[in-house]
Amino acid sequence: MTNTIIPRTADPDNSTLLGDASDSLRELFERTLREAMELELGQHVGAGRYERSGERLDHRNGTRHRRFDTRLGSLDLEVPRLRDGNYMPSFLEHRTRSERALIALVQEAVIGGVSTRKIAKIVAELGITSLSKSQVSEFCTELDELARAFRERPLSGNYPYLFLDAVFEKMRIGRTIVSQACVIAYGVREDGVRELIGLDIVDTESEASWATFLRGLCDRGLTGVKLAITDAHGGLIKAVQTVLVGASWQRCKVHFTRNVTAHAPEAYKKKLAGDLQGIFSQPTAEAALVAYESLRAKYLHACGKAMQILEDGLSDTLTFMAFPREHWSRVSSTNPIERINREIRRRTRVVGIFPSVASALRLIGMLLLEQTEDWHAGKRYMSEASMDELYARAASA
Repeated sequence: MTNTIIPRTADPDNSTLLGDASDSLRELFERTLREAMELELGQHVGAGRYERSGERLDHRNGTRHRRFDTRLGSLDLEVPRLRDGNYMPSFLEHRTRSERALIALVQEAVIGGVSTRKIAKIVAELGITSLSKSQVSEFCTELDELARAFRERPLSGNYPYLFLDAVFEKMRIGRTIVSQACVIAYGVREDGVRELIGLDIVDTESEASWATFLRGLCDRGLTGVKLAITDAHGGLIKAVQTVLVGASWQRCKVHFTRNVTAHAPEAYKKKLAGDLQGIFSQPTAEAALVAYESLRAKYLHACGKAMQILEDGLSDTLTFMAFPREHWSRVSSTNPIERINREIRRRTRVVGIFPSVASALRLIGMLLLEQTEDWHAGKRYMSEASMDELYARAASA
């Protein structure tokens, strides 16, 4: 079910729209929407309010405010929240900004003369039959401002965990099509809530570009980084060490495992990969080193090059063990930000080539904005108790 209520176009206070009946109609409409949400939510969780049921799938967990613009004015709805999952009423349009961004960049591509049969097919599927430059310009301006405000918003509080990665997209710059790096920062705040806090597009993943990106985050208020989680890109590592002075570095254990096994003979790859996980699953760093010595003795003769790579990079890959154990699965790899990258690629794959850098920032910015809003509406990524433990450790160090 989609939202079929036409938004207001005039008379913001509705004083001449509905006369004296407006308040009564608004109250009736709000009550109807509340009842609709309660009915939907009961079906979603498998049980009504206060109902005991063996088929229950989730539990209610308070509400969040969501504005809903209608002919009766802007309604402030209290949308129910769930303990484990997400709920969005069927009458509210979800993720409309990113969909509008996708439509806008396709429109821009067509007007810019870079359309292909693939783009033409997408346009047809979207139902776009006629376009004008002024319409596209007005449409994109609003989205560009939203994306810019999100990218440049001030950051407050500490972000003890910072994930950094890049995803490459093809863009048209002038008359040339080039691959550009979309660098992304993903932070976990001191209260355990996660946010996507940075996005930029650079020519290449160099130390200079990463350092400029990180300094921009610091200028916006990024502080308190205790652990930066990245892959082993040399320029990125140097930038972290230069800009985030005092922060530890965690090398992604997933990328590291792939790097080690890539240098092993084919007959040993699968078994070695499984044994490497035995190192990372140990309860302490000391136990992990014992497991490493055992593994090294087992594979040294047959996988000498792989064992050398393992020895050289192991300490950087075990950094996570100095942090609260509850956080280990979340901070030992770049998997959290990789999931964001996969979502970006899924949405940009249909585009192929962005018609401009601005169109890429528009679409990707909207995706990151909406993902951050979803996280804010959900439960904490890391518990309050575990964050207290993190800072207690730091205080005693």
